[in-house]
Amino acid sequence: MEKGIAPNANRLLWAGFMAILAAGVGFAIRNGILDNWGAEFGFTATQLGAISGQGFTGFCFGIIIGGVIADKVGYGKLVIAAFLLHVLSAVVTFGATKGNAYEMLYWGMFIFALANGTLEAVANPLIATLFPGNRAHYLNILHASWPAGMVLGTVAGWVLDDKMHWPWKWQLALYLIPTVLYGLMFMGQRMPRSEASEKGVSLADMFKDVGVLGLLVVCYLLSLFFAGPLGLSPAVSYGIAGVLLVTVSILTRFSIGSLLLFALFICHAMVGAVELGTDNWIQNITGNLFSSEQGRWLFIWTSVIMFSLRFCAEFIEKRLGLSPVGLLLVCAILACLGLNLSSGITSFGMALGALGVYAVGKTFFWPTMLAVVSDRFPRTGAVAISIMGGIGMLSAGLIGGPGLGYCKDRFAGEALKSTDPVVFNEYKSPTPSKFLFFDEVTGLDGAKFGAIGEKLAKARDAVGNAGGDVSKAVSQLTPAERKVHDASIAGDRKTLTTDSMIPAIMALGYLLILLYFKTIGGYKVVHINPASEKAHA
Repeated sequence: MEKGIAPNANRLLWAGFMAILAAGVGFAIRNGILDNWGAEFGFTATQLGAISGQGFTGFCFGIIIGGVIADKVGYGKLVIAAFLLHVLSAVVTFGATKGNAYEMLYWGMFIFALANGTLEAVANPLIATLFPGNRAHYLNILHASWPAGMVLGTVAGWVLDDKMHWPWKWQLALYLIPTVLYGLMFMGQRMPRSEASEKGVSLADMFKDVGVLGLLVVCYLLSLFFAGPLGLSPAVSYGIAGVLLVTVSILTRFSIGSLLLFALFICHAMVGAVELGTDNWIQNITGNLFSSEQGRWLFIWTSVIMFSLRFCAEFIEKRLGLSPVGLLLVCAILACLGLNLSSGITSFGMALGALGVYAVGKTFFWPTMLAVVSDRFPRTGAVAISIMGGIGMLSAGLIGGPGLGYCKDRFAGEALKSTDPVVFNEYKSPTPSKFLFFDEVTGLDGAKFGAIGEKLAKARDAVGNAGGDVSKAVSQLTPAERKVHDASIAGDRKTLTTDSMIPAIMALGYLLILLYFKTIGGYKVVHINPASEKAHA
């Protein structure tokens, strides 16, 4: 393993690995016990959705705010803050009772996600600083911890909840084990400052490469957040985002920013949508076609692929003669292919192959994008890569998830209406779906479709459907219910096909960026000029 710039570089790498592992374990376990909370406290689906949504909101606040102040307050102080927030999250969550459950779980989830975001605001620039000669490789190793944590948390929930029926508090307490471990691993360690901080770059100068162009991406997503989860009016939402845009623009003296960094921000917004926003819709298809047990095995399969390959970024780049941007281009092509293949799966074997291709494609997106920004924009310190992480999470929650939901409503509704207009009128949703500037569409009624899903699950149990072939179970449905079920699957398939357009666009973007680097002599790591304190892409 390559030596970093500090004698404790490898210890800090594995400390960061353990920190993100704790986040993955806790995230998976919390998602797995949502049904426990619903049963124990009588929450509606809307309330459970609001609680789980704080995992997105808190992370964004943590990584963006943490990234902005990291170079000024120091990485060590942020690690301490994240550790205390992780412990506080457990205290708040475990304090849930019948009378205060919603508030305690809501804020417990927010605090947990805030800790996760704060840790990423530390870990990403820290590893980028420690291993400046091979950032893509080491950032991929760092982020191998996320799929590892998700697998451990999922398996723990599978065994401890479904098989052993442990209380949810005991299950959730497991994430405190890696939390204590990363706290001990970071304890007493000296952490180097970023290149920008070492060279005395001011906060205003750190924002100059982000500039007005980069801020437009952030502020647009924030306006969606203010209007969506916070429920503010569009005028107020755009007003707040506009004030933020003007304030930071004044700080940078209205620097336009780097066109390359702007393009990378746009690409990473698509990464968030396709990597994090897509998984639930693939699970919808596997949930309809296979047993829940096989669905878990498919999730573990794709996560193990991601975990394993993230240790191989350097080998793959050298073996194929790729730059980090070239690796991203190959990944985008594979992700596009994998989504198209996944839209047509009809058997468990096909699912293993199609989802395997998709998993390989999405493996290197997130950490390699962080590496490219760190390589090309050292003057931004922790600011640009933290903003990029926030953009990815905001896009996943505000564009990826809702956009795919809109597509599912549209395509499932159209499929059922074309098959049987009478059945469509019976099962159509009373509330139309709207997404951004697209036309309103009418999907399926969630309550009525949910009743079909429960009936199908009971039919599976009745026919002993351990193998995952649902044909016998589906035969127990009425003709109208079968049409609704088939329309839902058709909607899922077409949604994934439409979703494949995102990595296709990403591939075009990466190709153009690759051609740009060809015109300037190839991809190279940029360093700050001590004399001018400037580095340009």
